[in-house]
Amino acid sequence: MSSWVGASVLGIGEWIIKRMPLVRHIYNASKQISAAISLDQNKQAFKEAVIIRHPRIGEYAFGFITSSVSLQSYSGQEDLYCVYVPTNHLYIGDIFMVNSKDVIRPNLSVHEGIEIVVSGGMSMPQILSTLDPHPDLHAIHTDRGGASRS
Repeated sequence: MSSWVGASVLGIGEWIIKRMPLVRHIYNASKQISAAISLDQNKQAFKEAVIIRHPRIGEYAFGFITSSVSLQSYSGQEDLYCVYVPTNHLYIGDIFMVNSKDVIRPNLSVHEGIEIVVSGGMSMPQILSTLDPHPDLHAIHTDRGGASRS
């Protein structure tokens, strides 16, 4: 009985929020992000943790595949991934359209990827291995030992 009352109150609250012009968009985006980082594999919006080359050659960004698209042009079709790269915290980030051949797949689960992002990279393993052979990349070494740089 109490769970029904609670669900009814939440349902009414959600109905009210969805009627507010600006709040509705913020609420829907927050709800999608919370579903994305959910541990329930059936509802997970982040399909895979990946690494992309960004912003310059030799630098990489950690992100999550959210969907895939086919870009059709006169020269043919190109398979792209929508890669979400979080910035300040998980609710803010950038979406990049990356060729599927340019995506590096580390041997990490989505949950491990979220831990890396939330910890600011402090939980990053020292050596990341890739799941698939990448032509010019075998392993990415990360330095967490405080070695001096010249």
